[in-house]
Amino acid sequence: MQLNHLDLSVPDVAAASAFLSRHFGFTLLQTKCNHGMAVLAGDGGVVLVLTRHAEPSYPKTFHIGFLVGDVAAVSAKHAELEAAGVNGLSPLQEMRGGPGFYCRTDWGILLEVAHRAPLRVA
Repeated sequence: MQLNHLDLSVPDVAAASAFLSRHFGFTLLQTKCNHGMAVLAGDGGVVLVLTRHAEPSYPKTFHIGFLVGDVAAVSAKHAELEAAGVNGLSPLQEMRGGPGFYCRTDWGILLEVAHRAPLRVA
């Protein structure tokens, strides 16, 4: 069975779509319901559906993790988000075998960006 999509509640579908497109490489495929819903495609076939909800609520530990190809890309993404004034940006840190960081979106979802060293098979 293959995961089809994730549907996330956000208060402003257009703003969330723009943020994810600008900073995380998603492509807007479709908007529906007077911009109450958007469908975005990401690398590797990931599909996000954003649905308007005035006050979305997520558990504190709920997050979306993004992997980048190398250590330099982690630092570059951190600098990009810092320059953009993204809220709740953590310092760069070691996370499960590689560098990474967290930030929180304006609509409350925690995002993780990290690089992982390839696993060695014994």
